[in-house]
Amino acid sequence: MWKQRQKQPWTFSQGNRQPPAGTFASCPSRNGRSGSLGCRRPCGPPALRHPRPAGFRVDSGGPGSQGPGLAMSGSAAGRQGEQEETSSEEVELEAAQAQPVRGIKAKEAWEAWEKRRNPPYLLPATLIKFQSVRKKRTVKRTAPEKTPEGNGSLEGRCGWGCVAIPYCQRFNNIHCFMVFYCILHVSQGLVFGLTHVSIDDFQKEYTLKRIYNFVLISSYDISSGLVAIFVAFYGERKKIKWIAFSSFLIGFGSLLCAFPSVNDRNYKLKVEIEDICLATKPISDCPKSKSPFISKYLSFVILGQTVQGIAGMPLYILGTTFLDESVTTHSAGTYLGIADALSVLGYALGYVMGAPLVKAPETYTSEKSTKDNNANQQWIWTWWTSFLITSLIAWSTLIPLSCFPDNFPGTTKIKARKRKQLRLFDRKFKDRAFGTSIKDLCAATWILMKNPVFICLALSKATESLLNIGASEFLPIYIENQFMITPSLSTILAGLVLFPGSVFGHLLGGVIVSMLKMSCKALMRFIMITSTISLIPLGFTIFIHCNPVQFAGINENYDGTGQLGNLIAPCNAQCRCSSSFHSSICGRDDIEYFSPCFAGCTYHKISHKRKMYYNCSCIKAGLITTDEDGAFIDARPGKCDAKCYKLPLFIAFMFSTLVFSGFSGIPVTLAIIRTVPDKLRSLALGISYVILRMFGSIPGPLIFRMIGETSCTFRDSNQCGRTGRCWIHNKTNMAYLLVGICVLCKVCTITFTAIAFLQYKQLIKKSIATPEVSVKNLKIKKKGKN
Repeated sequence: MWKQRQKQPWTFSQGNRQPPAGTFASCPSRNGRSGSLGCRRPCGPPALRHPRPAGFRVDSGGPGSQGPGLAMSGSAAGRQGEQEETSSEEVELEAAQAQPVRGIKAKEAWEAWEKRRNPPYLLPATLIKFQSVRKKRTVKRTAPEKTPEGNGSLEGRCGWGCVAIPYCQRFNNIHCFMVFYCILHVSQGLVFGLTHVSIDDFQKEYTLKRIYNFVLISSYDISSGLVAIFVAFYGERKKIKWIAFSSFLIGFGSLLCAFPSVNDRNYKLKVEIEDICLATKPISDCPKSKSPFISKYLSFVILGQTVQGIAGMPLYILGTTFLDESVTTHSAGTYLGIADALSVLGYALGYVMGAPLVKAPETYTSEKSTKDNNANQQWIWTWWTSFLITSLIAWSTLIPLSCFPDNFPGTTKIKARKRKQLRLFDRKFKDRAFGTSIKDLCAATWILMKNPVFICLALSKATESLLNIGASEFLPIYIENQFMITPSLSTILAGLVLFPGSVFGHLLGGVIVSMLKMSCKALMRFIMITSTISLIPLGFTIFIHCNPVQFAGINENYDGTGQLGNLIAPCNAQCRCSSSFHSSICGRDDIEYFSPCFAGCTYHKISHKRKMYYNCSCIKAGLITTDEDGAFIDARPGKCDAKCYKLPLFIAFMFSTLVFSGFSGIPVTLAIIRTVPDKLRSLALGISYVILRMFGSIPGPLIFRMIGETSCTFRDSNQCGRTGRCWIHNKTNMAYLLVGICVLCKVCTITFTAIAFLQYKQLIKKSIATPEVSVKNLKIKKKGKN
């Protein structure tokens, strides 16, 4: 009997395998059956043991107690345990009495079993093996995380270089960095707004060649486009240092832009132009001293804009990638939305601060220049102070930003978590390293240029920029001509429409994509949906306009005399009027005149803090009103009342268009970041900014100015023989051209995003199909080996 049992191999209780009958004790499980997982004690060969007293259990540690490996309760568990122990003892005694353990094989088997034996309350061998397999797999998965990048020791401390400041460690986090980063965004926005108003005012006053106009308005975009790729590639390794250096450049560029304003009004004081009808009036609106001043102004403003363009690239490229890698994947949208919104807000503040300082050209008369010297000096100080305060704000962030490390505490965990989710475009280049040579730069650029999804998204961003920049250039002129308001008021209203709409759009767009935790495909869908919605209110704006008022010499003759399109008539022929200075007045006949001079007014005085005009030879009809002295008032300054109340409705529709258009700003940036390898994110943003400059911000102002010239009805032609700015536009043509260009830009945005979406879906299908084949082949190989 024993010899037959000895021939059978020793087996353990695993699965449904049972030990040989009568060989050794069965392993009762939790449900009372033997041979399943969860047995109370391991099974083994019979051994010579001393008889144990009744009630003594091997796994209990004492008589009558339950071991930790078996969850049994009550008298039933006790009775079951006693029966199991009794049967176990009987089997062991029978085996010992039947045949003593003799022979080398039995002893070796017993010693091998003793070595594998664990305390009686542990799990069976099958589960132990399963746990060991899981441990091996875990080690294999976590092994790639032990890289220098993911090492927690690389998380820096707040300070300068090797000197850490203990007190500053409480501020060593992304939230404190975000405060100074947003202040820097606001400061550069202020410079943009003030410079934009200053350049626009300068172009209205001085007739420049087209090449000078182009360089003046495009110097920022040209300089930023030239350095974007190099800043993105070489600044990837030291983002914080480059961002801190940009704060110094922003302040310095602001001072350069402010310097020409000091001499600006000093020159204007020499201009002698009267705005009333005088037969012996000297005209000197094109003195020879203009050229040196224009050259000085152009030199400083172009240099300041160039410095601002260089300073902006670390801020917008490296700052974006730094925020993206320092926060979780779905939180990046909120942080980027706040930064972009504050940048637009800074631009709005600068725009609104500069708009009241814009003086209409008609106020630069001889009388004004002799009586208001103090006011002009105050004007100069206000402009200089605005730029100086902006420089101080930018420089205040230099030291705090330079103290932050390249990796905040906790950033390595976020990076390690992101590396587990290997992106689609990371799989191909995950093992490729890029150096700092020009060859590596060209290789990395070529990799991105071959990515169709990235190129389409960059073009989508460019067309959206074309819409925003063009609208900011042309909207003030549109509001002024469509709704008959002054240039200063139209500038303020355009700023109140453009910038709050863009701020809310960028901020809400970033928050929405973060809250919904959108994937890359969802981001592209969101861009297409919001761009389509923005077309609806934009289409309604074409029907919102006011009927044109009667304008002498443009659409109405001078009381039956003169010709349409010619401001000179017999009633003002002797006044020697100049069309270089536009100062609309409204006569008592409800007809608008280009200036008091063209209305034939020979006298004016201040009444109730307003200038009134008298003795106007071209104004003969209408109600006669008198002032406090009893004199008959012929005209008052400003445009005639068009009796049109559609301006609030236009503002509401345009605001809605800009909000929905701004929704796509942050999603397109996030989509670009997620469709390129992690190592090339900064370079991808740099290339996208180059594409944006080439197809968006550089041609945008030129295209919209061409629209303005196409719809021009009357243009200035001064005594110097140069064609100046357009004073009066055709309202209908202007409306159709503006809305048509904006609709075309939105359609291009939707089209490019749709192409990127389809390309991305195809790449996902290919990436999913390839791993499935490889896994199947791997399984087949394993089966063949077995």
